Amino acid sequence: MLTGGCFCGAIRYEVIGNPSHRTNCHCSICRRTSGAPFVTWFSVPRSEFRFIRGVPTEFRSSPKAVRCFCPSCGTQLTFQHSDAAEEIDITTCSLDDPQLAHPEDHTWIGSKLQWIELADHLPAFDEARPKE
Repeated sequence: MLTGGCFCGAIRYEVIGNPSHRTNCHCSICRRTSGAPFVTWFSVPRSEFRFIRGVPTEFRSSPKAVRCFCPSCGTQLTFQHSDAAEEIDITTCSLDDPQLAHPEDHTWIGSKLQWIELADHLPAFDEARPKE
């Protein structure tokens, strides 16, 4: 089981099962909602994730996507897309031990900031990774 939460501790969650689709996302929406040059995410089936303390604030970042944040400290926690309703994406660095879900690739590098140099030799995709 993986556990995590926000910076201030008001929101806590747990994940059962194994993380999949571990990625560094370089899309402009992830950048703007996090204030960072990219966000590292992993996915699990929605049934394998639950908040165990606190209630996050939801923000509709696009017509098909909702992101959850801590209402107190602003930590971005999750992302849900209506085209993948059975799945939830979780910010890797909100885990208590982010080392347990290291990224496997880079996505949306077509909108990557020019001053970011990818030197980790992970696969990189201009947009979303190809469907499995």
